[in-house]
Amino acid sequence: MAYLDNVRTFVRVYELGNISAAARDLRISAAVASSRISQLEDHLGIRLFQRTTRVINPTEQGDLFYRGATKILDAVEEAEADITQVTQVPRGTLYVAAPLGLGKRLIAPAVPAFRAEYPLINVRLRLSDRKLDLATEGLDAAFFLGIPEDSNLRIRKITDCRRVLCASPDYLAARGSPDSIEALKSEAHDCLILRYPGAPEFQWPLETEEGVKRVPVSGPLESDHGDVLTAWALDGHGIILKPEFEIAEHLQSGRLVPILTDTPPVTVQMACLYMHRKRQDPKTRLFIDFIVERILQGMG
Repeated sequence: MAYLDNVRTFVRVYELGNISAAARDLRISAAVASSRISQLEDHLGIRLFQRTTRVINPTEQGDLFYRGATKILDAVEEAEADITQVTQVPRGTLYVAAPLGLGKRLIAPAVPAFRAEYPLINVRLRLSDRKLDLATEGLDAAFFLGIPEDSNLRIRKITDCRRVLCASPDYLAARGSPDSIEALKSEAHDCLILRYPGAPEFQWPLETEEGVKRVPVSGPLESDHGDVLTAWALDGHGIILKPEFEIAEHLQSGRLVPILTDTPPVTVQMACLYMHRKRQDPKTRLFIDFIVERILQGMG
């Protein structure tokens, strides 16, 4: 397996453009990752990367080998999947991602139950509100809310989620409840915005009698962490737009109050992305099926 480990390491270094990042992803030291690349270069008799103190770039031969290496690894994964189907003993490690709110509330609680049913499958769950790329992040599946930009991936729709505009009673007492969409855009109100590096200009899509209207909003506080925005809203610092399942307990307790209910936010798709393969890895399929069933049961 040493040669395959070297190839896997090369592929991750190539995709991430950094030995340290690839090492963290593979859960090995940077020294081991660098040694594997050197061993592979010695075996092939070529230089796969041009290295400087700060940058590592693939050579022409490295570009060529990457295309072949990914085919090798895909073939190995398919062969292992075939064996798993024959033996009926799913095993291996799954790398899964989800937004913080969705992952924390609906996916993470179901993972131990999945592990109890399939004890030979390890799960590495990564929660982040930033957009992730399945290929470069080495993910088997990514749950998400919204519409993905990459059409080369397969999508498993789970359900449509209602969203809510809301604020705390203290905020509404101090600033008043907005009586129109236009009020959201005025300086009279602060909107709490989920924003990450590279995010486009922010707009909230709302349902109106004339159809969907995308309302540009702003405010003094932004974060790339959805739960931080909820905490700020609870403390009276502004208005948030959130999936209902994320803040249901606060709506029920009255700590957050819905606003502009006649022009609610557009519902958002909850779905799962996974890589397109001729044969989907059985452990990935099992995990997605298991989590989808639990989500639908919990939201039913």
